Amino acid sequence: MLVTNRFVVETDVADAFTERAHAALAALAARPGYLRGQLVRALDDPRHWCLVTEWESVGTYRRALGGFDVKITAVPLLAESLDEPSAYEALASAAPGGDVVVVASDRAAGPYR
Repeated sequence: MLVTNRFVVETDVADAFTERAHAALAALAARPGYLRGQLVRALDDPRHWCLVTEWESVGTYRRALGGFDVKITAVPLLAESLDEPSAYEALASAAPGGDVVVVASDRAAGPYR
């Protein structure tokens, strides 16, 4: 499962934002089910940032949000992200030079199309 939280950060507060984002990333990384994460910034417009994390499952991500350190450091930062969908399930993948592997959706609402 991939989570992308996008932010627009003015340059005069970028240092404070990155400090908070590093703390949030560290808190998330300490939770069970966390696979990897990155704080990235757009090359075209340095005001645009994204905190990207990958999780074993929807459940591990949701449980991670309930952890004390995450509630203190990450949740307030995530609340400042753009109001848009941020959690995505993986439906197809390919290793370098490999075939595309398709998996069924976990959504109860219906199959992936």
